[in-house]
Amino acid sequence: MSNFKPNYFQRREKKYGPRANEKIRALDVQVIDSSGNNLGVLPLKKAIETAKSEDLDLIEISPNANPPVCKIMDIGKYKYDLQKKANLAKKKQRVVSIKEIKLRPGTEIHDYNFKLKNARKFISKGDKVKFTVKFKGREMQHVELGKNLMQRIVEDTKDIAKVETHAKFEGRQMIMIIQPN
Repeated sequence: MSNFKPNYFQRREKKYGPRANEKIRALDVQVIDSSGNNLGVLPLKKAIETAKSEDLDLIEISPNANPPVCKIMDIGKYKYDLQKKANLAKKKQRVVSIKEIKLRPGTEIHDYNFKLKNARKFISKGDKVKFTVKFKGREMQHVELGKNLMQRIVEDTKDIAKVETHAKFEGRQMIMIIQPN
């Protein structure tokens, strides 16, 4: 009896990039040569031989097509270009966060101006701002104070922002979201 024990925890090879050369599964492939000319549908072996004769690889570009589309090019350069595109897309993406500013119906003018200044700073950075007016106890009888406050915010920020979600009640608080123009 042998002492062979299978290693259940060994690393599996990660699939990285497109299939190339012998890893292509289709029998017939649509081939595009290195200069961009369409060579038509060829058997896989002939397509690989054509690529090898040019000292290049046969790379599966569109595996879901029928037959799959393959191009003759250098696999290293192709993977490098894909990585460059991915990095550029990642660099260009912008994560928009929502900053929250909490107010009360009786917020004094100085506090209001200070919070509005912060809201303008957030909007200039490209973030959305969520204004929350909380009502406690008997303040619920004066909902119009909260509505007036929200309307004042809209008027004071209309030059740099627009309303995404208009003021609405959720329980004992009024919520409004504004976003940059």
